[in-house]
Amino acid sequence: MEGAGETRVLIVGEDPLARGGLAVLLAGEAGLLVVGQTAPGPQTAALSAMSEMTGLQPDAVVWDLGVSPRTVPDGFGSLPAVVALVADEEVAAAALDAGARGVLPREAGPARIAAALRAVARGLVVLDDDLAAALLRPRPPAVSALVEPLTSRELEVLQRLSEGLSNKEIGARLGISESTAKFHVNSIVGKLGANGRTDAVVRAARLGLLLL
Repeated sequence: MEGAGETRVLIVGEDPLARGGLAVLLAGEAGLLVVGQTAPGPQTAALSAMSEMTGLQPDAVVWDLGVSPRTVPDGFGSLPAVVALVADEEVAAAALDAGARGVLPREAGPARIAAALRAVARGLVVLDDDLAAALLRPRPPAVSALVEPLTSRELEVLQRLSEGLSNKEIGARLGISESTAKFHVNSIVGKLGANGRTDAVVRAARLGLLLL
């Protein structure tokens, strides 16, 4: 029987053996419920919709991108938060650019994958330490691409944004109103040329503006 605190997970990957292996491994992790597994494609969104109708809509997706993926999905469709399992730094960067909220190496153990899935389901961003060392290394030329530098207050808001806090929670933490927090978040997104809150956090981290 599904527990109140369980994180519902959908498994996606080209290799059916790899998907099945992930399902077996994650089934042994407390607090996770695997609601389905599928190959990438239209059926992925369909299975997600079917899960929603049955009351088992996934909270997070673990997406195995394989050893040498031909392409990385653009935006990962309309699925919930995605943890991508990647073979190298190049694929990790592509996965983040495509909207993944977490990246781990394909050899990561079930406990690490489970922890990442629980984290992204709560709105956090998760990066493997080794991948992060390469991906988040400050790149001075890129920083100059900012429309204008972030203010000290915007940097404070950005840090809270990376913790997955809502505008209301950011306001309470910094002693400002929710509308002021929203204004700062929108300014941060604009200055970073991001597509939204998650993209802003990823871009800021890759520019060396914060550490996750």
